[in-house]
Amino acid sequence: MRARDRRVPDGKLRPASLRPRISAIATVLLLALAGGYAGIVLLAWLGQEKLLFYPRPVSARASAPPGWRLEEVSCTARDGTNLAGVLALPPQPRPPLVIYFGGNAEEVTEYAPGAEATYGRRALLLVNYRGYGHSAGSPGEAALVSDGIELFDWALRRSDIDSSRIALHGRSLGSGVAVQVAAARAPKAVVLTSPFLSALAVARQQYPWLPVSLLMRHRFDSAARASSIHAPALFLMGSADTLIPMEQSQQLSALWGGAAERAVFEGFGHNDISANPRYAAAIREFLDRNL
Repeated sequence: MRARDRRVPDGKLRPASLRPRISAIATVLLLALAGGYAGIVLLAWLGQEKLLFYPRPVSARASAPPGWRLEEVSCTARDGTNLAGVLALPPQPRPPLVIYFGGNAEEVTEYAPGAEATYGRRALLLVNYRGYGHSAGSPGEAALVSDGIELFDWALRRSDIDSSRIALHGRSLGSGVAVQVAAARAPKAVVLTSPFLSALAVARQQYPWLPVSLLMRHRFDSAARASSIHAPALFLMGSADTLIPMEQSQQLSALWGGAAERAVFEGFGHNDISANPRYAAAIREFLDRNL
């Protein structure tokens, strides 16, 4: 016989009655988390150019080292996009040339005054990526590499440049451009500052919780091309680099098809490596031997 009024008090549930509600709440939370993660993945896919490229305007008019001549450069790419920059020329006939490809937040014409201090008596070509400085268009891997090859060919046609002695210097993101240009053409020498195996490898380290191998459109795969390049190369790396770990630079140098020299700057990181007094000296000494 069941006792009368054996009801569950208001506001309380038997344990068995809690299970379906807990399960429902857990399902809702999991769906919310999955939806939030999917939203983050979608934002990463749609906005990856903003994560990879940081275009900067020209902050001041470029100037050349004392006694040098500065020429404003305006090139039209194959697709009609106008690229702008400067060419710093030392006071000597038909000098060798260094073409510089900057990092993802660099406006490269600002380096013109330091051309001689960094590269010695060698001409220096500083043309901004698409969307940077006075260059038109929007940056992307295919466009930047194509533009870099066109700039190399433009330099080959200059009668006032020694076209048999052209070197490439790429820093950080620019190393990914320089490697692909070197693979497509035949520079005399290559300088790489804080180079990576690939932009994908860097993204995997920075965002291990994202499926970056499925998301990335601009991979800059230097490792896939390194063995095909036989020009001598100088690899400059900082031991305290947390953005592009030194190990990636070392691994890329081990894959290089030509002679590879390495310069490690202890205690220096990604953004301050060039502040080391030995940085510019290492570049000049390498170029003196190879350009």
